[in-house]
Amino acid sequence: MQIIAVANQKGGCGKTTTAINLGAALAVNKKNVLLIDLDPQAHATSGLNIAAELTIYDCLSKLTKNKAELHEIIKPVHQGLSIAPSSLLLSTLEQELADEIGRESSLSNILKDVNEYDYIIIDCPPNLGILTVNALRAANSVIIPVEPSRFAIEGVHQLSSIIKLINERLKHTLEYKVLVTIFDSRLRHSFNTLNSMKKTFENKLFETIIHINVSLKESQVFGSDIFGFDKYSRGAKDYYSLSREIITNEMPLEIKAQEERIISKETSKMNNVVFSMLAPSAKEVYLVGDFNNWEKNENSRLKNLNGIWTKDLNLNKGTFKYRFVVDGDWIADPDNPLQEKNPYGEMDSIVKVK
Repeated sequence: MQIIAVANQKGGCGKTTTAINLGAALAVNKKNVLLIDLDPQAHATSGLNIAAELTIYDCLSKLTKNKAELHEIIKPVHQGLSIAPSSLLLSTLEQELADEIGRESSLSNILKDVNEYDYIIIDCPPNLGILTVNALRAANSVIIPVEPSRFAIEGVHQLSSIIKLINERLKHTLEYKVLVTIFDSRLRHSFNTLNSMKKTFENKLFETIIHINVSLKESQVFGSDIFGFDKYSRGAKDYYSLSREIITNEMPLEIKAQEERIISKETSKMNNVVFSMLAPSAKEVYLVGDFNNWEKNENSRLKNLNGIWTKDLNLNKGTFKYRFVVDGDWIADPDNPLQEKNPYGEMDSIVKVK
């Protein structure tokens, strides 16, 4: 079982959005997931349209009149995803635990006998108080959502210092990775900041990027995760990609290597190009372009591996235009920024083979 804390002391970075939709994406991958809302603002709880009398406060507090076990407060969201809801009362726990011995282990103590989930996702409050420390103490790893800005990057260094302190003082091994969120691909500034983040965090940075997507905001208004609201949106694609990256990183090395070969854009052979597209709900995907006279047939059909559609082609040196055909819809490659407008006013993707 993996316990993942989603934490950042800075608000507005997509923390709760990530906790909700990563949990939902893992459930789409047929994993059993528990989302723990540890934020007194209870945005994850309200964002999934959950109403509850008993909350995580009643599990952690010794002063509550409604003392409860964790299994008593859990609410199902949909198949594969459940939530331990929060409430404003959780804000009083900081003061209540102030003089408690071992206060930083309150959450890990109630999770020690929980083993029916593949993943537990903890949505932390936007601060570095005792609740966040509890989440970090209970977790195996931390996801730090960060918008591409200078001040957000500086905030990561503060949180990483807390993680280092927990590792040293509590003898608790805790890894973290940074997730770029709210990425606006229309702005040059976004790419400049992204390049800076790649240099700063190196292997601590997820390959997946969460782009700005209005459906992500709308889904919370409607009390749903992105997969229940608009499973074809860019937001759904991004969080599904994040879930695959997390799952793949936990696979045995030989299986992991196999998947990495499949989803790689280019293999070690110079003229061997792997085209890939994330479309978990698609029934069929074809690859058409200059290299096959834009013909949609059995030879241009892609293979489906857990929602990732791939096609391996040997191409001569040169520049080729191409598109995907997803359930009859002709679209450009969403992961390829090299595009050119065709005579019909639509965009073709471009691949250059050296």
